[in-house]
Amino acid sequence: MQQEKPYYEHADTRVHIRHWVLGQMLAGAGKAALFVFAIGVVLGAIYLVSLALPEQSKQAPSPQQTGALEMPAAPALAA
Repeated sequence: MQQEKPYYEHADTRVHIRHWVLGQMLAGAGKAALFVFAIGVVLGAIYLVSLALPEQSKQAPSPQQTGALEMPAAPALAA
């Protein structure tokens, strides 16, 4: 049972709007899925690079010394 006219030629514009909205939502979902997939690919590449590193590099201390800064002693006040 085919319709006489396509959905976009109907006098009832609600059908046309519903299809347009559905298309927009599906397009957004597709873009979001591609973005999540791209993040997964980047994380997977980082993981594969980490597997190629030697074991010593994984056990070495961090080169960043931000957590181990020493504060100079406050000068003593003369009384």
